Amino acid sequence: MNKIYVDNSSSSFPKAPGVADVMSDYVNNLGCNINRGGYDSSYDVAMKVLEARQKVAEFFHSQNPQDVVFTPSITYSLNILLQGFLNSGDHIITTSMEHNSVMRPLFALSEKGVDFKTVQCEKDGTLNPENIKPLIKKNTKAIVLLHASNVCGTVMPIDEVAKICKENGIKLIVDAAQTAGVIDIDVKNIDALAFTGHKNLLAPQGIGGFIIKKDFAEKVRPLIYGGTGSMSHEFEQPSMLPDKFESGTINIPGILALKSSIEYITSIGIENIYEKEIALANKFISMLQEIDGIEIIGKPSTTNVKTTPVSESTKKPPPDRVAVVSLNFPGKDNAEIASILDKKYGIMTRCGLHCAPNAHKTLDTYPHGTIRFSFGFFNTTDEVKYIVESIENLI
Repeated sequence: MNKIYVDNSSSSFPKAPGVADVMSDYVNNLGCNINRGGYDSSYDVAMKVLEARQKVAEFFHSQNPQDVVFTPSITYSLNILLQGFLNSGDHIITTSMEHNSVMRPLFALSEKGVDFKTVQCEKDGTLNPENIKPLIKKNTKAIVLLHASNVCGTVMPIDEVAKICKENGIKLIVDAAQTAGVIDIDVKNIDALAFTGHKNLLAPQGIGGFIIKKDFAEKVRPLIYGGTGSMSHEFEQPSMLPDKFESGTINIPGILALKSSIEYITSIGIENIYEKEIALANKFISMLQEIDGIEIIGKPSTTNVKTTPVSESTKKPPPDRVAVVSLNFPGKDNAEIASILDKKYGIMTRCGLHCAPNAHKTLDTYPHGTIRFSFGFFNTTDEVKYIVESIENLI
């Protein structure tokens, strides 16, 4: 039985061609650390890591590769940005669609005197930026929100939120877990962008990071202190980027793999990747709408897809969703259906609350959750048709 993988919003598979070779080459032929050895191989690896940092900066339109900080995951990144910045008495705003990588740090901080307020999103997961404004206080320090929902794919209006932040002198922290690698992101108006490698960036697990503006970085405390290979004569943590937030040995094979995967994405074209993925999602939704007994959660298929060439003078509307589709089967056990899809049909999905209980409350799918189908660049139209046929056989 052939297996069909549609859990790409959890972790993409397969990875970009060449990623495994890059990691193998480092482990088998290089293997040394950076900033810790006075020999040519260490210097060579350090240059490769710098090139990776430059590649990430360029990918997100940052002017300075030193503003790129590597971490083990986007969860680590968000914890550094939130716990390292906020203090007792501070106020922060978030949305009702957030993943627990934001909600759990905020909850922990609330027990230490940090106040957070949640903007209620609509039932399709959309956010009206105007609803943020009444929640802003004198002590509001930041807005933190995801760029796209990992439950239903709805894309948030980051540009409009950035304007609100600028008008009120507050920081903007963006969780790009579901969009980095599939939607072009410019960090110009974002104070800190957290990303992960193992989803749409088509890199392995264990490598993530954030891009942070220098004035914001000065106000964020490190969560981990230790050796950086720099300023070794001092006990005080270095204040320069990226050393301030990169204590200990970094994931060099993961970083080099991330560089390779970004090069692959760039060669294909990020817009081409998005167009293919959203076309698959639209096909899936369109076919499902012909079947009774299925509830499609969130926004319908997007209309913001390129169908004709766009001239330089024509401004294309931003994407309003990514290729993440959640389904509910009223009167049936979603977990049982997901299990049958796997065991009988070889279709790999994710069922449950997806580490985002508030999102499910917003979407009116709490506590039962949904079955999530998240399409990636390597899925095909034939796979979509097979999945729909398999679902039809179950209801």
